[in-house]
Amino acid sequence: MSNQKKNFRIEPFKHRVVMDPKYADKTWKILEDAIHEIYNHNASGLSFEELYRNAYNMVLHKFGDRLYSGLVATMTAHLKEIAKSIEAAQGGSFLEELNRKWNDHNKALQMIRDILMYMDRTFIPSAKKTPVHELGLNLWRESVIYSNQIRTRLLNTLLELVQSERTGEVIDRGIMRNITKMLMDLGPAVYGQDFEAHFLQVSAEFYQVESQRFIECCDCGDYLKKAERRLNEEMDRVGHYMDPETEKKINKVVETQMIENHMLRLIHMENSGLVNMLCDDKYEDLGRMYNLFRRVADGLLKIREVMTLHIRESGKQLVTDPERLKDPVEFVQRLLDEKDKYDKIINQAFNNDKSFQNALNSSFEYFINLNPRSPEFISLFVDDKLRKGLKGVNEDDVEVTLDKVMMLFRYLQEKDVFEKYYKQHLAKRLLSGKTVSDDAERSLIVKLKTECGYQFTSKLEGMFTDMKTSQDTMQGFYASHPDLGDGPTLTVQVLTTGSWPTQSSITCNLPVEISALCEKFRSYYLGTHTGRRLSWQTNMGFADLKATFGKGQKHELNVSTYQMCVLMLFNNADKLSYKEIEQATEIPAPDLKRCLQSLALVKGRNVLRKEPMSKDVGEDDAFSVNDKFSSKLYKVKIGTVVAQKESEPEKQETRQRVEEDRKPQIEAAIVRIMKSRRLLDHNNLIAEVTKQLQLRFLANPTEVKKRIESLIERDFLERDDNDRKMYRYLA
Repeated sequence: MSNQKKNFRIEPFKHRVVMDPKYADKTWKILEDAIHEIYNHNASGLSFEELYRNAYNMVLHKFGDRLYSGLVATMTAHLKEIAKSIEAAQGGSFLEELNRKWNDHNKALQMIRDILMYMDRTFIPSAKKTPVHELGLNLWRESVIYSNQIRTRLLNTLLELVQSERTGEVIDRGIMRNITKMLMDLGPAVYGQDFEAHFLQVSAEFYQVESQRFIECCDCGDYLKKAERRLNEEMDRVGHYMDPETEKKINKVVETQMIENHMLRLIHMENSGLVNMLCDDKYEDLGRMYNLFRRVADGLLKIREVMTLHIRESGKQLVTDPERLKDPVEFVQRLLDEKDKYDKIINQAFNNDKSFQNALNSSFEYFINLNPRSPEFISLFVDDKLRKGLKGVNEDDVEVTLDKVMMLFRYLQEKDVFEKYYKQHLAKRLLSGKTVSDDAERSLIVKLKTECGYQFTSKLEGMFTDMKTSQDTMQGFYASHPDLGDGPTLTVQVLTTGSWPTQSSITCNLPVEISALCEKFRSYYLGTHTGRRLSWQTNMGFADLKATFGKGQKHELNVSTYQMCVLMLFNNADKLSYKEIEQATEIPAPDLKRCLQSLALVKGRNVLRKEPMSKDVGEDDAFSVNDKFSSKLYKVKIGTVVAQKESEPEKQETRQRVEEDRKPQIEAAIVRIMKSRRLLDHNNLIAEVTKQLQLRFLANPTEVKKRIESLIERDFLERDDNDRKMYRYLA
C-alpha cells in the first residue's frame, strides 16, 4: 500500500455574521446624518453607494425595524420644521413657499428611496410596512398639509384665487396647478375632501347668486350667453389646474344653478323667451338654448313642448283665418313657408334633432287637418304651379317644389279627398292644354304612387293614356277626311269614363258648323270602335275664334265652348237679350251668367257690351258686340279655364262622392281582416280597419259600424250567439 498525500477541499455550507447593536447604532447614525444633509441641500458630498451598502447591511442583519422607525422619526422632524417655514410665509408667498418645500421634499424623498431601495424591496413587504415613497407622502400630508396653521389657510387661499379669477383678475395658474397636483398626488381623498368638495359648494353658492342677478337684469339671449361663457370658463379652469374628473362635477353645478333652476323662466321670458326667438328666427340664441338645455334633465323636453304648443297655436290661426282662406294658393304657400322656417330652425339651431322634427310633423298634421278644405287647397296650389308657377324653372327646383307638396300631402288625414280634387284639376289642365310640363305632372304622380300605392294613381295614369290615344285618333280622323282642311277644325279628346272625374252630361246647342263636324267625328269613331258610346262634355271644351270689330280691327279670341256658342250668335244679330241667348244656346243659367260676365265685364276682355252696365248679369240685360273693343295683343284670351274654389253645393257633392267611394274600401278592409282572423271583437276590428285605411283616409268609426252591419245583412259576417260584440267570418 503506497503512502499517498490526500488533498482536502473545505467549502462553507452556511455563514452567518451577527451585527453588533453598537455597530447598528453607528450605521444608523451615518444614514441619519445623510438624511439631514439631503433635507439641508448638502447631499453633494455623500457617497450613495456607501450609504446604500450601510442600509443593506442593517436590513440584512435584522435591523430593518430600527432603520424604518428611524426614517419615520427623522423625516417627521424635518417636515415639522418645513411646516413652520410654510406657516411663516405671508400673503402671496404662502403658496410659493409651500410649492417650493413640496418640490424639495419630493427630491429628498427620491434620494432617500434610492438609498433604502433594499429595504423597500425586502423588509417592507415582509413586515407589511408602508413603502418609502408612500410613507414620505403620508408624512407630508400629516405633518404639513394637515397642520392646524396650514390646512384651512391653504383651502381658503385656493378658493380666493378661484373667486378672483371668476371676477376677472389674472392669477398664477402655474402655482395653482402645482398645488392641486400635490393634493392629487397625496391621494384622491385629500384632493376630494380638502379641496374639491369645498370648491363645488362655494361654486354652487356663487352661481346661485350670480344667476339670480343675471336673470333679473338680462333678456333670455344675454343670459344664455353668460351661462355659456361661465361653463366654458369652468372647463378651461379645470383643464389648467384641476383634476379632469372635476369637470363633470363643476359643469353639473353650473348647469343646475344657471340653467335647470331657471328653465321655465328663461323659456317664457317676456319679449325674449323661446317663442320670441322662434318668431324672430334667432338661430344663434336658439342653438345656444338647445345646447345648454340638453345638459339638464328634461331641458329639451321643455323646449319641445313650448315649441310644439306655439306651432300648433300659430298654425291653427293660419288655417282658420277667414281672410287667409280667400286665396288657396297663398294659404298653402304660407304653410310651406312656415314648414321651411321651422325646418331651418331645427337644422341650424337644434342639431337636426329627430325628436324636434317629429314634434314639428305632428304639429303640422294637427292644424292642417283642422281645415276640412286643406286637401282641396293643396290640390289648387299644385294646379297653380303646374299651370304657370313652374314655367321656366329648372328641373331641380321643380322637384323641390313637388317634394314640398308631397310633404303637406303626407300630413293629410283625408288623402282620398285630395285625390278627388287633384283628379278634377289635372283633368282641366290636360284638356285645356295648360299644363306647364308633362314631366312635372308625371313626376308628381310617381311620388303619389310611391307614397300611396298603384291603386291611388292608376286612374291618373289612365288620363295621360287617354290624351295620347286621342292624339292618334284625331290623326286618323283627319286622314280619313281630307276635305276638312279649309273649314273649321275640331280637336276631340276621348275620355274613358272610369279614369276621369265623373261629370254630369251637360249639353248645349253648338253652332251649326261645329255641330256638323262633331257628327262626322262621331260617325268615324263609332265606325272604328264597336260597342262604345260617345257623350259630349261641351262644358269642358275651348275654341279659337277669329273676330273683326267695328273699325276693321282683327283679333283671335281664345274662349270656352260656352263663350264660343254665345259669340257666334252675334254673326246673325246685332243685339240679343239674356233670355234669347239662353234659349238659343241652352247653356245652364249659372254657367251662362259666368260666361257673359267674362265676355262683357272684364276690363280689357269686354268683347260684348251689356245694358244696363252693372257688376252682375240679370235676366233683363241685353248684349251687343263692343265695336270699340281694342287690344295691343292680336291673340286675346278670354275666360281661360282656371281652378277655382268650389261653391257650397259643389263642395257638398264632392264630399258625398268621397263618402260613397269610401264605403267599398271600408268593406274590403273588414273582409280582409275577418278572413284572416276568422273571429274578432268589435273594438279590435274597428282599430284594425282604421289602421289599414289610414294611408288614404281617417275612417269614421260610425261609418265602419254601418259597413259591418251591411256585411252582416249580406251574410259575409255573423254575430256570435254568446257575445254580440264578437264577429265571425262566414266563408
